[in-house]
Amino acid sequence: MVYIGPLILGFIIGFIIGTRIKPSIGSKLNFPASVYVILAIVIVIIAYQQGPFPWYTDSVFANGLISALAGIIVGKLTFGRG
Repeated sequence: MVYIGPLILGFIIGFIIGTRIKPSIGSKLNFPASVYVILAIVIVIIAYQQGPFPWYTDSVFANGLISALAGIIVGKLTFGRG
């Protein structure tokens, strides 16, 4: 059984963060595709190490973190500036 609450909340928070990622005019900070690949790897490792909440038994990952990663990517692709 998949619990929908952490998935929706994680996606919404990730989506909001993804829409806020934008380049600054004076900054040399940018987010190429390699940053998102590294972020995905780190989030999957953290989600595996953290595990689900004690009463969730649907997977071995923390589903909120995985859906937050999806929200960051979707938010950056749809409303990201730059």
